[in-house]
Amino acid sequence: MNQILHGKNCLITGATGGLGKEIAKEFAKNGCNLFLTGRNNEKLSSLKNELENDVSEIKIDFEDADLSDADEIQKLIEKVKGAFSNIDILVNCAGVFPVKLLSDSTVEDFENCFSVNVKAAFVLCKEFSQGMISKKWGRIVNIASSGAYNGRRKTVVYRASKHALLGLSRSLHSELKEHNVRTFCVSPGPIKTPMGLDIVKNENPDERFDSFMNPNEIAEFIAYLISFDNEMVSEEIRLSRID
Repeated sequence: MNQILHGKNCLITGATGGLGKEIAKEFAKNGCNLFLTGRNNEKLSSLKNELENDVSEIKIDFEDADLSDADEIQKLIEKVKGAFSNIDILVNCAGVFPVKLLSDSTVEDFENCFSVNVKAAFVLCKEFSQGMISKKWGRIVNIASSGAYNGRRKTVVYRASKHALLGLSRSLHSELKEHNVRTFCVSPGPIKTPMGLDIVKNENPDERFDSFMNPNEIAEFIAYLISFDNEMVSEEIRLSRID
């Protein structure tokens, strides 16, 4: 049992995605109370039931929300506040992955991608970091991508959004660390998730899906990262699989 996670309240966005679901499982088995959000109510309900069957002594709530919609983000915030007195850990895992050449990309593609991948993370960090500052303890985990560090065709909008999330995380770390609120930006390489499969199908057919990272291993690493409660800290982490 991870004693740092035990009894903490955590909000996970993108909770029904390949990585978000594994993070929820890892945190639940370590006694962390969870508020889960994603776009599909049925999947959220199913995940809640699955987690409660495995771990009975934690509180789990959920709300479906479209994080590209500012009004829905505000409704989500109110739901979270109604369910938990505070949020100790925020994991921004929601993301969209448009696969288009620049010539085919639209302003709407750009706005939707940045709304989900960057703006929603900004709003939630701003909202819930205040309670963390008051308690002088908090953890924010923003899931970026190895794509934040390099470029590749057909992903100009996606990679720009992840680079923006990286910049947001760097500045949050600088601003919040004096309050014992730590911000981590975790940038994995390709992951064995439905989004990872899209990479193979649409971006790079030569890549082997079986060489991608396992989402459960990334979830275990994130749990360890949060629990590392001493003076040494790494705020920016790039993850890749051993070849």
